Parts: sequence; structure tokens; C-alpha cells
Amino acid sequence: MDFSTQTNGNVSVITVEAERIDAAVAISFKDKMREQMANFSGRMILDLNKVSFIDSSGLGAIVAAMKLMPAGGKLELAGLTPAVDKVFRMTRMDSIFTIHDSAQEARAQSA
Repeated sequence: MDFSTQTNGNVSVITVEAERIDAAVAISFKDKMREQMANFSGRMILDLNKVSFIDSSGLGAIVAAMKLMPAGGKLELAGLTPAVDKVFRMTRMDSIFTIHDSAQEARAQSA
């Protein structure tokens, strides 16, 4: 599971460099997110624009990452592809996460 990260002040954009977040990579995803969150307490935007498939394990990994956020931190999502967006809407996770159309839009909005 690879990420690319851009941090500007208290906003960090983490782009998932994979087409799938599923049972095969869920543990690796959580471990990488834990590393990203170490000593970070701002807005973290998870850019999923390259992810075309997510299963229940992947969804659980993202929820687990949200729960790992340090106090004062916030995990937001951006760039959901249609299939991934559908999973978030069907499971009503779209009411739990702030979801932006793109990472650029998310960056432009204040917390």
C-alpha cells in the first residue's frame, strides 16, 4: 500500500496510490495511516481518486484510521470514484465523513 503526502501547515493530503482497498491490503493501509498520523493534529484529507474498488475490510480500515486520529485532528475524504462513493452512501458512512469532490476543493475549504 503506497501513499503520497503533501503537507501545508495544518492540512495534509494523503493520496492512496492503489486501485483497491480490500481485505488483502486493509492491515497495511491501517499501519501506513498510523504512521501518517503520528504527531499530526490538523486536517488530514484522504484522497481516494485512484481507488476504484473498496470492500467492507477497506471501509473498516478507513473507519479505523478515523478513530486513530489524534485529539484535535480530523480525517476527511476526497475524490471518491463512483463505485467507492456508492459504498460510502449505501453504508451511510457519507454521514460520518466530510466528503469533498476533490483534494483541491478540500484544501480550499477552511476546516
